[in-house]
Amino acid sequence: MRGEFRDQAALFSYVSSDRRVPQDHPLRPVRIIVGEVLAAMSPRLTRLYSREGRPSIPPEQLLSSLLIQVFYGIRSERLLIEQLNYNLLFRWFVGLGPDGAVWDPSTFSKNRDRLLNAELLQSFLDQLLRHPAVKPLLSDEHFSVDGTLIEAWASHKSFRPKDGDGDADGSDFHGERRRNETHASTTDPESRLYRKARGREARLCFMGHVLMENRSGLAMAGMLTEANGTAERRAAEGMLARLRRRLGRRRRITVGADKAYDAADHVCALRKLRVTPHVAQNNTETKTGRRRRSAIDGRTTRHAGYRMSQTRRAMIECIPGWGKAHGTLRKAKLRGMARVAGTLLLNLIGYNLMRLPKIICV
Repeated sequence: MRGEFRDQAALFSYVSSDRRVPQDHPLRPVRIIVGEVLAAMSPRLTRLYSREGRPSIPPEQLLSSLLIQVFYGIRSERLLIEQLNYNLLFRWFVGLGPDGAVWDPSTFSKNRDRLLNAELLQSFLDQLLRHPAVKPLLSDEHFSVDGTLIEAWASHKSFRPKDGDGDADGSDFHGERRRNETHASTTDPESRLYRKARGREARLCFMGHVLMENRSGLAMAGMLTEANGTAERRAAEGMLARLRRRLGRRRRITVGADKAYDAADHVCALRKLRVTPHVAQNNTETKTGRRRRSAIDGRTTRHAGYRMSQTRRAMIECIPGWGKAHGTLRKAKLRGMARVAGTLLLNLIGYNLMRLPKIICV
C-alpha cells in the first residue's frame, strides 16, 4: 500500500553521524589518518595560540574543514561554512555533532590566517609521510620534480605602470608594451605576468613546484615562487637540498624531470648534491635553425634507470592536475605569495590523502 507522507521533521534523532556514513566510504580511512597526524602535531599547534583570551576555532577542526574544501573543490570559505551547516558528511569529518554550532565565515577566515602558512603545512605533510601506514610506501632513492602555473586572483586591468601613468581604470591596455619591470598588479603586487610557452597567452600568476617520490606517486614537498624562466630549476635545487639533508649522506638519489630542467648549471648543481639528474634531453632545434646541446649525455642515458625515471615522472603531472580539476589550485582565491603557498601545500596534502585509501588498508 502507499505510504503516508508527513512533511514534518522529528524532534529528536537517536542516530549518530558516524552511523549515517557508509562503512566503505573513502573518507573513513582518511579521517583516521588525519586525526592521528593532528594529534601528533598538537604540541606545535598549541604554541601558535596565547594562554589567555577567548577560545578560537579548534585548529584540528579548522584544518579538517580546509581539507574538506580541497577534497570537494568548494570555491569559497563562505560556501564551505554554509555546507558545514547542513551536510552531515562534512560535519562528521570535521568533528561537529548534528546540533553543533557552525562558525561565522568572517571568524573562520580570521582564524585560518594563523594556520595557512607554508612552514606549518609542510610540517603537516612531513608528519603525514612519517605515519606508520604511509612511510613503508615511500621511496628513499627515486624522485621527480615539476612546476605548474597558478593563476593569481588579479585581472589584467590591475596590471598597471608602477609610476602611476596610464588611463584611469587600466582597461585599455591593448597595444601597450607591459613588462614586470615597469608594471605591477594593484590587486596582488606579488604576482607576475608570465606565459607558459611561445604563442600562449600571458597571465598574472605564481609558479608552484612539487617533489614526488616515484614508488607510490605521493607528493613529498611543495614550494611557491614568482613566475620566471629559472624558478623551476632553483626551486628543485632547494627542495632536493632539503631532502638530501633529511635523508643524510647515504647512497645517491635520482630525480626525473622534463626538458625545462635541461640546463648545464642546474645539472651541475644537482651533481654537487649527489643527486643523479634523470632529466629529459632538450636537443630541439631553435627558431634560427641551431640545435640545442643537452647537458645530459650518454653517461646518464645509457642506464636502464634513466628510462624508468622518465617513464615514472609522468605521474607527477597528476598532482597539480588533480589540484586544478578537483581541488582549489585552478585559480588562487587568496592574495599574496604566503597565502597561495599555503593553498598549494594544502592541495598536496589533499592529493596524498585521496590517494592513500587506494594503496593502503587502514
